[in-house]
Amino acid sequence: MPTYFSRSLLLALAGAMSLAAAPSALAADGFFLIGYGARQKALAGAGVADSRDAMALSVNPAGIVGLERQFQSGMTAAIGDRGYSTAGLTRVVAPGDVRSGRPLFPIPNSGYVHPIDADSAWSFVSYANGGLNTAYSFGNFKAPLGGPFGGGFAGADLQQSFMSLGYARRFATGIGSISIGVAPTIAVQMINIQGLKLFSPYSSNMYKLSDMAYDWSGGGGLRVGLEWRITDQLRLAVAGATPMFMTKFGKYAGLIVNGGSFDIPASLQAGLAYDLLPNLTIMADWRHIFYSAVPALGNPANPVTIGSLGTANGPGFDWKDTNSAAFGVEWRATDDLTLRSGYHYSTSPLRARSVLVNVLAPVLHKHHIGGGLNYRVTNNSSIDFATVYVFKNSFTGVEALPQSARLPFGGVNPAASITLFTRAVEFTLGYNYKYDAGDNSWIPTHF
Repeated sequence: MPTYFSRSLLLALAGAMSLAAAPSALAADGFFLIGYGARQKALAGAGVADSRDAMALSVNPAGIVGLERQFQSGMTAAIGDRGYSTAGLTRVVAPGDVRSGRPLFPIPNSGYVHPIDADSAWSFVSYANGGLNTAYSFGNFKAPLGGPFGGGFAGADLQQSFMSLGYARRFATGIGSISIGVAPTIAVQMINIQGLKLFSPYSSNMYKLSDMAYDWSGGGGLRVGLEWRITDQLRLAVAGATPMFMTKFGKYAGLIVNGGSFDIPASLQAGLAYDLLPNLTIMADWRHIFYSAVPALGNPANPVTIGSLGTANGPGFDWKDTNSAAFGVEWRATDDLTLRSGYHYSTSPLRARSVLVNVLAPVLHKHHIGGGLNYRVTNNSSIDFATVYVFKNSFTGVEALPQSARLPFGGVNPAASITLFTRAVEFTLGYNYKYDAGDNSWIPTHF
C-alpha cells in the first residue's frame, strides 16, 4: 500500500474519532441531518447528483470520481428550541409549557478525496447524525421527584458517528458515462436516558431502565451510489445505505426494544443536477428513511403494559418512515466566490397516538432554508460558510395512559392533549485545501 495512502487513512481515522462526542443536531429528517459539511448545509441537503467537495462520499460514493485531490474540515454550531406544552388535565406528564435545556450543539465533519486516475478515486469521510436530544429540569414539576415524568431530571441523548472509506469508478456508456461507488461504513453510537424511574413496573428489567449514564454501541453497514452523466449539463444519481447493524445498548435493556437493540435505519436518495449555465447549477433531491423497519423506532408506543418495556415486541417510539425533498442552486459567481442556497421539506415521523413517549424526542422538523458561500483565499485554500434555519413546527396528539387496575389494556386521557414543538438555526464553517497537480506530499508545503 503506498505511503501516502497509509498516512491519509491514519489522519482521516484520527479526525473521525473526534466525532465520538458529537452531540445531536436539529436540522434533520428525523435524526438524519439534512447534510454533512458546509456545502450540503447551504444547499439544504440537495446535491446527490452534483458532488464538488471532499464530503461527497457522505451522500453519494459515486460522486468522488473526477474530483481533485483535496481535504476538508468543518464545524457546525446548532442552536435549538424544543419542548412541549399541554392542554387540559394531564395524568402522566408534567403540565404547562415545558422547554428543553442544552440549546447549543457542536458537530464536526471531515473528508479527504484522492484520485487514482482519470476514472477512479478513493475517499474517506467522518460525519454525524443527531436530532434526538432533550434535557428537562426538575423545575418542570411532576410528583414525586419533579421533572416531566416525576422521576427527576429527564431527557434523552442519542449520538451517532460514522466513518466511511470508499472507492468509485467511472465507465463509458452509449449515452454519457456512469460512475459507481461503494463505501463500507463503521458506526458508533451512544445513548443516555434519564428521568423514567417511575415506569419501573412496566420494565422487563427495572435495573436497566433509566439513569444508567452513557452506553455505547458499535456496528456498521454499506453505502453505495450511482451517478449517470447523461450530457455535460445533466446528471442523474441514486444513492443509499443499508441499515447499520449495531450491538445492543445493554445498560438500557429494560427500556429499549429487544434488550437494547437499536440499529440505524436504511436510507435511499435520488436526484438530478442541471447546469443552466457553465457557472450556474440547479439541483433537486428526494430522500426516504426507513425508520419503521427498526423495532426500537417503529414498534407501536402503546399499550405500555406491566413488564413490556425492553421485550422483543415491546413499545417503541412509533415512528413512520420519512420522505423529504430538497432544492438547491449554486452560482460560481467568480473564480474566487461561489454562492449557494436551498430549501428542504421533510415529513414528520411522529404519530398523534405516540406524542407522550416522543416528549423525549420531539423530532418534527418540516421546513428548512439554507444559504452560504465558498471564498477562495489562495490558489489552494478556501473557506466555506453556511447557515440553515429550521422554521418552528408543532404537532399535537393525545396523552396515552399505561396499564393500570382501571385500564387493564392501557388507554387514552380524553381530558388532555400534548403539543410538541421545535425550531433551530445552524451555522457551519469549513476549510478546504486542494493539492496542486502532481503534488504527492501529505503535509501541504504551501497554502
